[in-house]
Amino acid sequence: MPTTPLTTLKRIAEQLHVSETTVSRILSGQAARYRISKKTEHAVSQLARAHNFVPNPLARGLRLKKTLSVGLVIPDISNPFFAGIAREVALGARKRGYSVILCDSQDDTGLEAQSIALLRSRRVDGIVLCPVGLASDHLREFTENGLPIVLVDRCFSDLPLPYVGVDNLTGAKDATRHLIENGHRHISCLQGLRGTSPNESRLRGYIEALAEHHLPLDRSLIVGGDSYGEASGYIETKFLLQARKDVTALLAFGNLIALGALRALAEEKLRIPEDISIISFDNQPYLAHLAAPMTTVDQPYAEMGQLAVTLLFDQVQPPGRALKGGALLPTNFIIRRSVRKLC
Repeated sequence: MPTTPLTTLKRIAEQLHVSETTVSRILSGQAARYRISKKTEHAVSQLARAHNFVPNPLARGLRLKKTLSVGLVIPDISNPFFAGIAREVALGARKRGYSVILCDSQDDTGLEAQSIALLRSRRVDGIVLCPVGLASDHLREFTENGLPIVLVDRCFSDLPLPYVGVDNLTGAKDATRHLIENGHRHISCLQGLRGTSPNESRLRGYIEALAEHHLPLDRSLIVGGDSYGEASGYIETKFLLQARKDVTALLAFGNLIALGALRALAEEKLRIPEDISIISFDNQPYLAHLAAPMTTVDQPYAEMGQLAVTLLFDQVQPPGRALKGGALLPTNFIIRRSVRKLC
């Protein structure tokens, strides 16, 4: 009689005097979740290797009536912020015995809709979506059927879907206040993608901080709005420096925007912070190692990814529950040396 995965699973359980369920949970990467001892986990793994046993996720999925896979859609895989979220989602899914199908929407709502359709055709058990954030019509079906979904970073006030975001308004306020308190009055903000929830909240924070300090709002200092990319930061900074010689500080609404701005400032031979100050929304490791380490509004992307996975599997795994509303995580303002005190 040929050896099958099921007979091998049973043989391992019998040899170690444990249940087949315990063996299955260990081999599917769920030992920690079910608090199985390290000793038992090691013994099962060692014996499985001796038998050349590889778990069959398809067979397990058929038994559970699931594909044991989840979808992840992000707007820009080259952005370290979204890459960090993707890493945490992948780690969290793997710990639960699930694989992840990753799609990059390239900040295009049409591609986002196509990616979601693809994931549905693959019958994923749930989706983590970092939406483009400009349109939500293609997401309304998730409010009416049972496929679990969690939105991350960008959300929609008119959709009762679970989401994980950060307090963008307070983060932008903290950054703008810091510049004002250091004597800056002509502060330009380099926007991300206009119309998305993070951009609009950050813009509100910038405007409210100016109002709190009784400073007039100069709309000509609000530039950009087409992208969170490096090219946008570079081009908008170049145009800004040509048009406004009185600007003393920049608030970049994203890490790649800040990177583009740095390139433009270098080309114009402007020193940071001696000639111009800059703050970036979203901290990344390289910002601490610049010639003038950059002051940043730190977003807890690791926690965002971890919480998104938890919210998704609260719906995916038994007993499964419908979720609405979301969570806003606090930002952390990190002061370094990229802001000059003018007074």
